[in-house]
Amino acid sequence: MLLLLLIIAHLLADFYLQTDEMVREKQKHLKKHVLHHFTLYFAVLGLFWFYGSPGKGVLETWLWPALFLTGTHFIIDYMKIKLVDTFSKVGNLYKLSYFIIDQILHLATIVITCQLFYGIKARSVFNRLMELVTVEGATMDTMSELLSIFVILIFGTTVSGHIIRILLGSLPGQLLSFEGKYTFQNNLKEDIYPEEGYGDRGLSEEYSYMIFNKHDLSRGKLIGYIERLLVILLTFYHAYPAIAFIVTAKSIARFKQLDDRDWAEYFLLGTLTSMFLGLAFGILLREILV
Repeated sequence: MLLLLLIIAHLLADFYLQTDEMVREKQKHLKKHVLHHFTLYFAVLGLFWFYGSPGKGVLETWLWPALFLTGTHFIIDYMKIKLVDTFSKVGNLYKLSYFIIDQILHLATIVITCQLFYGIKARSVFNRLMELVTVEGATMDTMSELLSIFVILIFGTTVSGHIIRILLGSLPGQLLSFEGKYTFQNNLKEDIYPEEGYGDRGLSEEYSYMIFNKHDLSRGKLIGYIERLLVILLTFYHAYPAIAFIVTAKSIARFKQLDDRDWAEYFLLGTLTSMFLGLAFGILLREILV
């Protein structure tokens, strides 16, 4: 349970307590970001010390673990900032790799903290996870199940949204506001040689209009969250055919915008990535809980 609580504290500090400005200028706001982590780690470990290990030393089971987690988090984030600055012109796949490695390192430090200060061995955690996934009938206690659901929901919404945003990159301004493409044709015909019946002479003009509209980006984020939550829920109950209706509804809503090839490719990449992540977390949730 402690491991899950620390993972939740990390996710809250990394994805909910950071403003867009802090994300853009991480080096400038790194100390504030680390302070958020220390506050949450300190609160979680304090509650665990008070309820889970009363009578044990405050320093060994509360302060030192919080400082260790905060210090390692600072080192990892500082190295990531320097690495990104050094390779600032790398593609989106490299940036996504940096993000995934960064999160894996943070989760690894949480596991190491549990082993160093609380005797929760990493191998035991891995064996327990494999048992839940592979052994039929293996279950967790109610609190651990609730925390696991919460962790997977965070990964399925906010973390997945961040992954998709990195993978898509920064959309050009026109694509962000692109609403649709419309084509009109005007035909003007003039009779020639009517008495001999040789035919008509005509002039055809075609007009293409591209419509742009300023979108509220928060709506798109909320739609993505709901979409992945629905996919996770449908996957959990083996209702795979119903997932097709989600894709259909999105395609209908964006029908006119799909006329533009660039926008259609962004739409397809984002939708497929979102569906893949929703399916993956839905399967993981089902394997852990059922």
